[in-house]
Amino acid sequence: MDEEALTLPGIDEGEILVIRSSRRKRNISAYRQGGRIVVSIPARMSKADERAIVPEMIAKIRATEGAKTPTESALAQRIDELLSELAPEITARPVSVTWRAMRERWGSCTGLDQTIRISDRLKLAPDYALDYVLFHEAIHLEHFDHGSAFNELLSRFEGSELASAYLDGYEAAERALAEPVELKKLRTK
Repeated sequence: MDEEALTLPGIDEGEILVIRSSRRKRNISAYRQGGRIVVSIPARMSKADERAIVPEMIAKIRATEGAKTPTESALAQRIDELLSELAPEITARPVSVTWRAMRERWGSCTGLDQTIRISDRLKLAPDYALDYVLFHEAIHLEHFDHGSAFNELLSRFEGSELASAYLDGYEAAERALAEPVELKKLRTK
């Protein structure tokens, strides 16, 4: 086998994958793939050099991502802009907007305390996809269900088809990259 994949020792997040490649001679690369940070190093690199360089590469990836990620106050400001432009009749504004680790939803809104949570999977998403989710959740400040009034407001978002396609594609890619779940045998009586 030309490449051997190993999870970096000491990292319990499950998101770091180190690949030792016999094709690599000197250069090292790091990139995000399927929710993981993949670091590709030469097969001949010593374990000591690996322990030194891999955390540096991980830090570079995370720093780059952090610079591209909107702050929570920027999310709240964007919601205000979207509501002002597309749904001025909604005067309620969220008390807080936070990033959260969410694997089943893109966002959620609690109308009682007027808080919005956005999935951290959207941190590097295109603006139109993030805006769509922000607008969707902001509408829930006034309309708690997905009824006709909610859908009428949501239809004002021009790029809704493109945003939905992006979100659906992202979820399909996540499912395709997920480790297979072992099926349990059904017992019959």
